[in-house]
Amino acid sequence: MPPTPTRQENVFLFVPNLIGYTRIIFAITSLYYMPYHPRTCALLYSISCLLDALDGAAARHLNQSTRFGAVLDMVTDRCTTTCLLVFLASAFPRWSIVFQGLISLDYASHYIHMYATLALGGNRSHKEVDERWPWALRVYYENTNVLFTVCLFNELFFIALYLLSFSSDSDTPVENWSSAWSAGAMEMARANNISNFWPWVLFSISSPVMLYKQVVNVVQLVQASRRIAQGDIEARRRERRDS
Repeated sequence: MPPTPTRQENVFLFVPNLIGYTRIIFAITSLYYMPYHPRTCALLYSISCLLDALDGAAARHLNQSTRFGAVLDMVTDRCTTTCLLVFLASAFPRWSIVFQGLISLDYASHYIHMYATLALGGNRSHKEVDERWPWALRVYYENTNVLFTVCLFNELFFIALYLLSFSSDSDTPVENWSSAWSAGAMEMARANNISNFWPWVLFSISSPVMLYKQVVNVVQLVQASRRIAQGDIEARRRERRDS
């Protein structure tokens, strides 16, 4: 009797990855509203960020952790944060170099870390910790609650800045514009009377966590670079030994 063929799993349709696709939809929708509707944008963007915790919990609960899911999660995080920082660079042009630096640090740190994980092997996920890692990285990756809290407050910091770019103490109402896509409409939208109290509260509370997240990015960048360099040294040693 011929063996029964096993059903091939479709990783793309794993529940955590479906949640990841939903995150992307919410993120893209938030970008559509970003220039003119700060409340709607902030709500949609926040939902996308909160779903980041749900996909990880689903992956662990359903035993559906995959490399594709890890990469999808990381790329989605990087792209959504980058899009928001690009907007902030235009909203606060004098600080644009800071936002450009944060984008570069975020991408460099996570790309090199992911590359070191995949190229050197040993770990199934870039979130698996090693006892030899620096303290800041182990604290960040070992506890899922710490990881979620740091990422959440890091995003809250930038959301608060985004809302502050629309905040005003002026009571001037928003005028009707013939073209909702005009530069003038955007300026009037930013002059909308959004209270700046809660954005300042969020900004103040999340600032220390955001700074810690940037320290983690720097440490991660240095640690991953050292791992790759050590891999190069070992590879060159094997080549000399075999030659």
